[in-house]
Amino acid sequence: MSDTPEFSRIIDIRHLEPKPVELTATQEECKALAKRFNLVSIGHLTATVTITRDGAIIRAKGTLSSDLVQSCAISAEDLPQKIREKLDLRFVPETGVEGGPDEEIELSEEDCDDIPYTGERFDLGEAVAQSLALSIDPFAEGPEAAKVRAAGILGQENTSPFAALEALKKK
Repeated sequence: MSDTPEFSRIIDIRHLEPKPVELTATQEECKALAKRFNLVSIGHLTATVTITRDGAIIRAKGTLSSDLVQSCAISAEDLPQKIREKLDLRFVPETGVEGGPDEEIELSEEDCDDIPYTGERFDLGEAVAQSLALSIDPFAEGPEAAKVRAAGILGQENTSPFAALEALKKK
């Protein structure tokens, strides 16, 4: 298995230009990302960002656009979605790991959104792919969800993925 992400776009911070950067996933990349994110399909994925630098800190601000098909969380029917999100990514130099795995580290709210990079390069494509994953509603419901609930397969009070299996065991 390769360590290269499905949608990798390496940016060298030594060659940043003050113009918008457009990233567009190929059909093969969309297919691989759909598999990774457990989606039916991704029709397209594009992002347009402007990259700025403040010392070693890199900011990428812009927009993410994707049309995808996911499964309804209740009925499993195909559910087309349009994702349009603002991006504000912050890349920071990776620092040495402090302490061991059991040491608690205090993070500020801003630190939680930092994306570490090593050397003079970072992967903007992978950051965009992760932003797409975060924008997908894992509990999205389609028009057939109410019918499935009404049929008694799932009760309104328990719609976890394992509730349907539990209901089948009881029959």
